[in-house]
Amino acid sequence: MKPSLFLHVLIFCTTPLLAQFNNSFTFGAVTYHELGIKIYPSDTSARAVVLNEFGEAFIDNEGENNLILVYHARIKILTRQGLEQANFKIPLRKGERSKQKIRYVEAATYNLEDNKIKESKMDNDQVFTTSANAYWDECKFTLPDVVVGSVIEVRYIIESPFIFNFWPWKFQSDIPKAKSEFWARIPGNYIYNMSVRGFLKLSKIEESIIKDCFTPGMYVAECLLHKLEMVNIPAFIEEEYMTARSNFIAGMEYELSEVKRFDGGVVKYTKTWKDVDRELNTEEDFGQQIKKGKNVWERQVAEIVARENDPLKRAHSVYNLIKAWFAWNEHYGMYAEEGLKKAFELRKGNVGDINLSLIAALQEAGLTASPVILATREAGQPNPLYPIISDFNYVVAHVTVGNEYFLLDATEPFLPFGLLPERCLNGKGRLIGKKDEGDWVDIILREKQKKQIVLNLHLEGEKFLGDMTIRSFGYEAFDKRNELHREGSVENYKEKLERNSNDFTILKYEIENKDDLSLPLVEKFQVERSLESMDPSTLYLNPFFVGRWTKNPFTSNERLYPVDFGAPLESSFLLTLQYPDTYKVDEMPKSSASVLPLNGGKYLFNITTMANKISVASLISLNKVVYPSAEYHHLKELFNLIVDTHQSQIVLKMK
Repeated sequence: MKPSLFLHVLIFCTTPLLAQFNNSFTFGAVTYHELGIKIYPSDTSARAVVLNEFGEAFIDNEGENNLILVYHARIKILTRQGLEQANFKIPLRKGERSKQKIRYVEAATYNLEDNKIKESKMDNDQVFTTSANAYWDECKFTLPDVVVGSVIEVRYIIESPFIFNFWPWKFQSDIPKAKSEFWARIPGNYIYNMSVRGFLKLSKIEESIIKDCFTPGMYVAECLLHKLEMVNIPAFIEEEYMTARSNFIAGMEYELSEVKRFDGGVVKYTKTWKDVDRELNTEEDFGQQIKKGKNVWERQVAEIVARENDPLKRAHSVYNLIKAWFAWNEHYGMYAEEGLKKAFELRKGNVGDINLSLIAALQEAGLTASPVILATREAGQPNPLYPIISDFNYVVAHVTVGNEYFLLDATEPFLPFGLLPERCLNGKGRLIGKKDEGDWVDIILREKQKKQIVLNLHLEGEKFLGDMTIRSFGYEAFDKRNELHREGSVENYKEKLERNSNDFTILKYEIENKDDLSLPLVEKFQVERSLESMDPSTLYLNPFFVGRWTKNPFTSNERLYPVDFGAPLESSFLLTLQYPDTYKVDEMPKSSASVLPLNGGKYLFNITTMANKISVASLISLNKVVYPSAEYHHLKELFNLIVDTHQSQIVLKMK
């Protein structure tokens, strides 16, 4: 779409619009102190810092009583990397019949020249609104004359017809903030559910009543004014092993619960889970598809039922049938995209098409099966207090056999029965019951991320030769089977391993249990390792040339949010090194051990030597999926020990 030049609106009614900023700090009142700041003391590595930020949201008394956001921010640029803060992209949501609009924008840059403060105003013709996609527009502008040391300031007003979610406010961003303040002015006849996100605490919470503040037409209502403030807000930094950033960024969210009309009527918006169960069970692209889908699979399922009396074996067979039938188009979704009959004919579909087909086939096979809706890890965690269907973006099958239930996803051909993809490991899912009796269910982890390496080496001439076996279980095996499939053949996969293995040469390679998902994937190697020395009288060997941790994934001094591995982790390494009588051990690492509190896990490293043989045993075992921030330092120290040990050397010297 061709960009549309923005803001003829500024020609009109500028003074009334500016009055909306009366509660904010003064625009343009930049000080010599602010311009003189070189670093931000609370974060000396910060590329920029928000000196002050103010937002106020309220429902307009004029026109269609839309939601208004007044926004104002002052930002200090500290490094070259911080210059990007001068490029603004304001997302504007749009629907089929309505969309958010920018009503006003003003921006300026401030620099010191000859010890005087120079203001560079942004021209309004530099503001553009473009279409980003079917759901969002984007207002873009760049401030002029921005250099390291500048202070930039921007304020704007957004009008939104989407009042279901009162304006969400994020106190935290990718750069630190000295202060962020948000006022929410909510008419008394609008009831919102409010929730606080993140791990930071508010420094101010004030509530007051404003009389006669909402006056649509001839009606009058008072408002509840929330004043929320946070100071010394650290930058949000994404680290390893975390779920969606939306789970952790400090902010406020609002969802409309009900509206009390001026005629005395009440319109309720927040549903109960019983309402959701009922609606999804009758939804054409959800519950109704499951009912229709039973007929689609009648013939294939009848064959399975005829040969399998055992319910668990029958469930396995149905699961394998659906996996083999469909190709996933890599689209997420709770709902059927093609419809189960058409997806059956095309032999492909989205998550909804495939897993609703699985549920229908399981039910046709006489098994107790229901849908479970969930949110993927990158989508954030659903609100557990009240149902927001837009929080969910995925559906899997729940099947009960005896006293045990299994969660199944048929989108991935190399997933064994009862194992969900890692993208689904996000806390709990919501079971949609047939009789409006749904409930939260735990996403049971039946397999670890588990790997076992056994390596036998002997010194022959100027090389270490030997054999190695790698056994991969659970998610480790799933990832490797996927990689094998992408490479197209075992030979191609072996060639890739050879390209990536700088520490050893593969002389021979074979693989077992490639297609049997119920068994671990077993790789067997014959390997050759060149000596790490120009002097044959002194030989160096890092024993961890397979599966080595080269750096600690946990680098921050503090971590406010949990570490989430998705699944427990277990990795074992056993090495036997045989060397001739002409050499002796000159140096080798010391045995060590570290245990996490509360049975969280451990690292054990043991090394011994006897009769020209060195034995190494290493075990990393992380028993928990999620480690709270209180356990972060223990986890960080554990990995410091792992990394240090994995960099160590065995030194052999000629006698």
